[in-house]
Amino acid sequence: MDDPVEVRVVSASGVCGSGFKESSFAAGLARNPHFIGCDAGSTDPGPAPLGTGKPSFPARSIKRDLRIMLKGARANGIPLLIGSAGTAGGKPHLELVRDIVLEIAREEGLSFKLALIHAEQNKDYLKRRLAEGRIRPLSPAPDFDEGVIDRAERIVGMMGEDPFLRALDEGADVVIAGRSSDCAIFAGIPIRMGVDPGMAWHAAKLLECGAAVAVERTNPDSVFVTFGRRHFDIEPLDPTMRATPQSVAAHALYENSNPYRLVESSGVLDLTHATYEALDHRRVRVQGSVFEPAQTYTVKLEGAELVGYQSVVIGGIRDPYIIRQIDSWVARLETKVHERVADVMKGDKAAEGYIFNVRLYGKNGTMGPLEPETEIRSHELCMVMEATASTQEIATTIVSMARHQALHLPIPEWGGLITAVACIYSPAYLERGAVYRFCVNHVVEPADPFEMFPIEYINVG
Repeated sequence: MDDPVEVRVVSASGVCGSGFKESSFAAGLARNPHFIGCDAGSTDPGPAPLGTGKPSFPARSIKRDLRIMLKGARANGIPLLIGSAGTAGGKPHLELVRDIVLEIAREEGLSFKLALIHAEQNKDYLKRRLAEGRIRPLSPAPDFDEGVIDRAERIVGMMGEDPFLRALDEGADVVIAGRSSDCAIFAGIPIRMGVDPGMAWHAAKLLECGAAVAVERTNPDSVFVTFGRRHFDIEPLDPTMRATPQSVAAHALYENSNPYRLVESSGVLDLTHATYEALDHRRVRVQGSVFEPAQTYTVKLEGAELVGYQSVVIGGIRDPYIIRQIDSWVARLETKVHERVADVMKGDKAAEGYIFNVRLYGKNGTMGPLEPETEIRSHELCMVMEATASTQEIATTIVSMARHQALHLPIPEWGGLITAVACIYSPAYLERGAVYRFCVNHVVEPADPFEMFPIEYINVG
């Protein structure tokens, strides 16, 4: 018979900055957890956070969540682990969250040892690993060479659980990590305390999303897991929410191409034989998950590069005659725009390679060519005209010309001047500034789990 093991974990929220109820978090602390964890980032917001160095949540909302977590962790003398700081987990993101933590510590009179785990990668290091044949593509992946490395605004590595554990071994009370596996925040400590790795990684997959496992989730919130050696029990901490076997099992579908096999740096979580049992109307027990150690340790790379500068015009189309022929109308508009750009921008090298797009909401706006519904059922459409170019001035020039072309583009059914688009802003164009795209979706084989993730320590207070 296995020796008894009990490990208790509270996840404050699915992402730091999205919020959670203080009452729920307090209920979790009342159960004496061994540590607090919270994911703080994702690629879900797209490449902009990685490219710009800015978080997707306002600093104020990040500070609110961190203040509650820091005070709770220090009052209870337990570690606080934050992963993927500042959304993308690069150097500026880590520095932003560091400064917020230090500010909170000053305001609240807190003292602790802080660990900062860096995840933004040195470009010379990546070039060396590339030359050694130790970087390979995932699917799908863009071309990758030294030019991509040079052009990238920044490239981060997604750390596993080992750097978190090393920071704790060095006496850290609070760990703020750059880009990390969401699950790595929660898996390492339970495994070290005797929990079966399959159960630890499966629970971590659930914990990193907070109360997303709940039925009828009403808001972002906290969740609690109690581990035995070969099982775990999970429940949302808001008493008005509940978890069911279906809601917990269904979470394997979230962000996974295969709901039975989830890949991490150190191996693969296999959920093929996982079972889900309702302990009561709010709690679910999970058993049977298996973790298969990897033969080769890998770290996922994420990178973003500048595409250009973008301006948009947003308008509404209410004319039923135009809506009936919207596809041909847009095609005529695009032709007119390209002709006008060629005339106005003739000889301007900076204008070469511009991109002009028209998006129609009410017809394929969300799914584009994958949209199965072909019939327009709305009496109006929202049109977004978008120009991307090498400079903001050129992008704004193009989209401004496009607005005028769309405003009076004739249709066969109307012989006089037509007004086709109602724009909601004046001036009609909105300058979005620099825009980015992901340029790296690869894995690297490091010599060990630590070489890509240096740790910096600060004695706070």
